[in-house]
Order: sequence, then structure tokens, then C-alpha cells
Amino acid sequence: MTKKSEQPPVIGITTYGRNEAKEFCLQAAYVDAVRSAGGIPILLPPGEDHPRIVSQLLNGLILAGGGDIAPELYDGDRHPMIYSIDPERDRFELAMANMAMEYELPVLGICRGLQVLTVASGGDLVAHVPDQFGIEVSHRCEQPTRPSQHDVQLVPGSLLSDLFKLPKVTVTSWHHQSARSLAGGWQLAAHAEDGVIEAIEHQGHPWAVAVQWHPEMSPNDPLQHRLFHQLVAAAIENR
Repeated sequence: MTKKSEQPPVIGITTYGRNEAKEFCLQAAYVDAVRSAGGIPILLPPGEDHPRIVSQLLNGLILAGGGDIAPELYDGDRHPMIYSIDPERDRFELAMANMAMEYELPVLGICRGLQVLTVASGGDLVAHVPDQFGIEVSHRCEQPTRPSQHDVQLVPGSLLSDLFKLPKVTVTSWHHQSARSLAGGWQLAAHAEDGVIEAIEHQGHPWAVAVQWHPEMSPNDPLQHRLFHQLVAAAIENR
């Protein structure tokens, strides 16, 4: 019988909200990334009323990408480019973000996930990146929206700088919002050339990292998959 200490860690991954067919879904790339890093992925659909119990069943958490957070949750203004607001998902993911911080559960925020962690800690968001930072750096391709690639600069001495061992990396990006201000112990870990916050990490948490890009969309990039391996390693250590 495998000892509990030798079992792969259970990593919860939040999903998109209910679609028109009344289905919950998520891209398989998230699941594949966790499995390839040695974790057991468990999908977490929004709407659960017991986030504390859910968090106690997990060894690690991924807050996945998706639509925008309702601006009233961070005292923001409505913007015509805001899309796919889902109150059910907002409530659940903000609660799970708070549980991850309270229980020191290793957590990786991806794109929307960075924004969820920012809002949960009292920070706020840029409603539409091109309005504040211009279009010199393409954070997503438009009409129709799809991923783009750009470089991010890593902050020297940050966990991500130590993880990637490079001053900058090329990332797959698909977002139009970003963190405007950080709070609650979060600090900058990477930024784009235009100044957009691209990664944050928490000073007082065993392992809490969030990136504005999509590492799961680069399955053949071993650098990007270090994030998932590091999450799984933290989940094992913190179990």
C-alpha cells in the first residue's frame, strides 16, 4: 500500500462557469500540465457553497483563466470591453482564493486567476489594458481575440527569477485586463515592457504565485512547465 506521504498531491483547478448548454468546462491543457508535473487534477466548478471544506481536501490549487471579474467587486467602473461576468464563479473563486491564503494552500493563479487573487486581497484592476498602456505590446490579438506572444521581464531576486534563471522569458498571452495595484502582501515578480503587471508572488505565504500569461498553452516549453512542477513540489512539501 502506498503511504500517504508518497501519494501524488491533489491539485484543484477551477473551471469556467455554466455555458449555454448548462455545462461546466475547462481546457484539457490545465489537466495535462498538472498530470505531467506529477499531480492529480480535480476540477472545481463554481457554485460550491462550502469552499472551506473543498480547500481542506486539496494539496494545491490552480485558479484558471476565463472571463472578467465584476468591476463592483473592486470598486471599478464598467467598460464596454468587459465580458463574460459570472457572479457564481466570482463568489466561488474569491472564496477559494481566501481559503488558499488562510490555510497556506499552495496556489497558482493563471490570467484571470492573478486578478482573482489581487481582488481577494484588496487590490484593483485595469479595466482595459490598451486604454492605459497602449498597444505597443500585444497582450492579446483582436477580432477575433486569440493568444499572442510577448516578452516579460522578471524581477531580480523574485521566486520566478530563481525558477526561470533568466532575466526575461517569452510568454503566451491572452488578456485585456491586469492588476492595477497590489495589496495584502503581494509583490511584483514580472512585468511587460509596457509596464503591465505580469506576475506576482506573496511574501508571507509558503508558495503563492500568479502569472498574467498562460503557461498551460505552451506544452512544449519546459520553462513554462516549471511553474506546474514547482506547484506540485510545494503541494507535496506543504501536505
